[in-house]
Amino acid sequence: MESDRTTPRTEPDLAPVLALVEALRAAVPREISEQLAVLVRELLLALRALIDWYLERVEHGPREARVEDIPIS
Repeated sequence: MESDRTTPRTEPDLAPVLALVEALRAAVPREISEQLAVLVRELLLALRALIDWYLERVEHGPREARVEDIPIS
């Protein structure tokens, strides 16, 4: 597919980024790669829990403020 120089390109070329990621992946020892996968999984689970907490808060609306009458003597 030829690129026309007059038409601006809207999508980024990800091929160099993917090649870099693949080169780094090949250079990293297997044990570190597994630990990184566990770390990313834990990070995603924490992000999911945070989103769930936030959505629960939004669905229930703002909590009413507790007001207590204190007698003044």
